[in-house]
Amino acid sequence: MSQPGEDADRGTGGEVREDRTVGDRDLTCWRSPLGRWSARIMHRISLTLGPKKALVLILALGAAISATMTWVASEIYEAVIETDGVALLDHPVLEAMKRLRSPWLDAFATDYTNLGGVIGMPILATVIMVILALRRRSWTPVILITAAGVGSLLMTIAGKELTGRARPALVDAVPPYEYSPSFPSGHTLNSLVIAGVVAYLLVLRQRRRRDRVLTVGVAALFAFTIGVSRVFLGHHWLTDVLAAWFLGVAWLSVVIMTHRLYLSATRRITEGPVDTELPGGG
Repeated sequence: MSQPGEDADRGTGGEVREDRTVGDRDLTCWRSPLGRWSARIMHRISLTLGPKKALVLILALGAAISATMTWVASEIYEAVIETDGVALLDHPVLEAMKRLRSPWLDAFATDYTNLGGVIGMPILATVIMVILALRRRSWTPVILITAAGVGSLLMTIAGKELTGRARPALVDAVPPYEYSPSFPSGHTLNSLVIAGVVAYLLVLRQRRRRDRVLTVGVAALFAFTIGVSRVFLGHHWLTDVLAAWFLGVAWLSVVIMTHRLYLSATRRITEGPVDTELPGGG
C-alpha cells in the first residue's frame, strides 16, 4: 500500500519513525529476558518471511493462545458455579438493574448496545480500519484490527460452546430477546478488543499526553458501558460480562505485544542492528 516518495509519517518508514514511541517510552526496547528473546525470534522470522507476514503468523499463533484462555475462563466459571457464586453475585445485580428500567432508558440501552453487536461493531471497525490504512498507506491497521476482531469472535464462540450457559429468563429481559448461550458476553468482548486496538493505533500517533489519556478513556468507557448495558437489558449475567472483560484485555495484550515485536523487527531490518535491550520497554 505504501508508495515511493511516501510522506514521512506513512508506509513502513512512517511506522518505524512514528509508531515506535508512546511519550518517552520506546516500544522496540525490551527490559525482560522473555521480551528480548521474543524480539530475536520475531526478527529471524521476519528475515525469512518479511515483517508483515511474520506479524500475521504470530497473530495466528496468538489466536490459538486465545482459545486456551477461553478454556481457562470456562473452567473458572464452572468453579464459580460449584460454589454457588452466581446466586451470590448475578441475581442481586440483575434485580438491581431491573429496578432502574424505564421505557425511554430501555430503548436507549437497546440502541446503544447494538453498537457492539454483530452488525454495528463490524461496520465501525471496517470504517475505522479503512480510514487508518489509507491515511497511513499501510496494511498494519488492517492486519491488527482484523486479527483482533477474528480472535475475539473465536473466543466468544469457543466460550459459548464450552459452557452452554443459559441466559437470564426472558421474563427478566428487555426485548428483542437473544437465545444463544450466555457465557461470555460477545458484545462486551468484541467491543473491548476493537475499541482497545483502535485506541492503541491512535495513541501511537498522538504526541500530547492529554490526547492519549482522552483516547484511552473514551475506549475504556465505551467497553465498560457496553458491558453494563448487557446486564441492564437482562441479556447476560454479570459474570458473563466480567469474563468478557478479562478475556478481552488478555487478547488485546497479545495483539499489542505482537505489534511491538513487529516494530522491533522492522526497525532492525530497515535501520540495521540497533540496541533493543535498553530500559524503556516491557
